[in-house]
Amino acid sequence: MRHFRPVAIAALLTAVAAACSAPSHDAVAKDSAAKPGDALAAAVAAPTRTPANLARDKYRHPAETLAFFGVKPGDTVVELWPGAGWYTEILAPLAKAGGGTLYAAAPWDRGLNRVKAKQTENADVYGAVKLAEFPNAGTNPKVPDGSADVVLTFRNVHNWRFDGKDNTAEAFKQIFAMLKPGGTLGIVDHRLNESDDSAKEEKSGYMKESSIIGFAEAAGFKLAGKSEINANPKDTKDYPKGVWTLPPTLTEGDANRDTYLAIGESDRMTLKFVKPAS
Repeated sequence: MRHFRPVAIAALLTAVAAACSAPSHDAVAKDSAAKPGDALAAAVAAPTRTPANLARDKYRHPAETLAFFGVKPGDTVVELWPGAGWYTEILAPLAKAGGGTLYAAAPWDRGLNRVKAKQTENADVYGAVKLAEFPNAGTNPKVPDGSADVVLTFRNVHNWRFDGKDNTAEAFKQIFAMLKPGGTLGIVDHRLNESDDSAKEEKSGYMKESSIIGFAEAAGFKLAGKSEINANPKDTKDYPKGVWTLPPTLTEGDANRDTYLAIGESDRMTLKFVKPAS
């Protein structure tokens, strides 16, 4: 009989235990796959983002906001009224890395000029972004009905409200149509206190949560959640020149500039809606 020293036996037992507890090849491959959170973090950290936009992350919490809305790398995402492209700088790299599709949809074509400029400047990152008219009048490209996993709009519903209640209702109707059953609508907007006069929605840039929820539910959406990710209790919401008094616009220029910078960007609601699956 072959004899083993105690040290050798201990080493042998350790090796066997390690082999038994080692993950399988499939498990390693699965674990190494990019998780949605990792992909979002990478997109937020994209080297192509504008430094001035990066400075606003402390107010806008993009990774947390997109995670709350359930945005995944391979999704078909529609960004409504992207403006200068603050979120486009995150969503485009996310779609590119994950094999997803990104639509930028806005008034044709002035509302898409900033995105077009980005496509010209950096076709590698932005070239695949699809352009569509929103609200769509029937003559220019649109987001196909039932094609989107997620529709996002950041600080824009108040702009639609300026065009009247009927036009706002039509906008939500078109959003509902472009989403797949079970798809998500994510909204961030400047939040008016529920106790304030609703007439302020027509000029201040702030809207009540109840108003936006009302428009969404009337179009067929179900409220799926609220988040305080983008809340700012310092915002008094009582400025004669509206929300644009605060950064980044700072409408009053140097007047009370330090006060408004200390407040930061506006108090914002973050609402998640779902298009019913049936």
